[in-house]
Amino acid sequence: MWFDPGDDLPPSRAIEDVTADIATSGLPPMRTVDREPYRFTDPLKAAVNLAVSIGRPLLLQGDPGVGKTRLAHAIAYALGLPLEQAHIKSTSKGKDLLYAYDAVRRLHDAQLRIRRRKDDVRDYIRLGPLGRVIARAHHGRRSVLLIDEIDKADLDFPNDLLRELDELAFGVDEVPGWEHAVPRDRPDLRPIIVVTNNEEKTLPGAFLRRCIFHYIEFPAGRDDLDAILSMHGVTRPDLRAAVIDVAGRLREMDLVKRPGLSELLDWAGFLQAVDTPAEKVGSLPYRDALLKQRTDQVRATERLTRR
Repeated sequence: MWFDPGDDLPPSRAIEDVTADIATSGLPPMRTVDREPYRFTDPLKAAVNLAVSIGRPLLLQGDPGVGKTRLAHAIAYALGLPLEQAHIKSTSKGKDLLYAYDAVRRLHDAQLRIRRRKDDVRDYIRLGPLGRVIARAHHGRRSVLLIDEIDKADLDFPNDLLRELDELAFGVDEVPGWEHAVPRDRPDLRPIIVVTNNEEKTLPGAFLRRCIFHYIEFPAGRDDLDAILSMHGVTRPDLRAAVIDVAGRLREMDLVKRPGLSELLDWAGFLQAVDTPAEKVGSLPYRDALLKQRTDQVRATERLTRR
């Protein structure tokens, strides 16, 4: 499957509901998803195609707010595939992505003497995001998986997933013989895996070797940034030009936290909503949406308003 997001995508499309557990309930129902604006650069499209063709996870780095997380959503929408999401926390474990066994509920049911046709341990197994994309492929359907902010977990987390990411197969320890795997003769069913990394920790070399790496740059050219602002509803050319000027000057400053693309879009959208004159943009009105450190606000205001 060659990834080529065009301009003729539908405004909405039906995609499988990822909340259902495909391992026990069959194919999930469908839900309607709206298209989100996303600008694919040629290098980014090339990186996605490389990851899809080789069958490796795509590891993304870049400034906060440049679209790392939303890329998985855009890929899933463009290809019409269900999206599973794993938002990593400091307490996350590798096994959580595969499945969870609810031993407490099973014990509770046993104590209440709940009668079942049989005591099936599988009733107490809930697949995680990685487990669901593997199980869905086992049933003949491809998926997109987002593993978001993998560096928030401890250093063992990426290493705990090496085998499963290599083989795209796993078994449930509590149910001997219950296994799921992507068919080896069906590379077209391999899940498309997007991993984001904010560089809070250095990832293990063994994990990095299994990934395709791409760094998403903040849009450097005026035309690119203008197109992104336009895609996100900032329709006034004069306002876009003023916002781009301010963004360029802020990116040159030594700030504690330079504004990312998400902050810039929020700020520009509000400026348009309240009908801010373009000539006022340089004074940083409503700067609280753009700059998230007090020292940055003071420094930027002094620099930009200096004559």
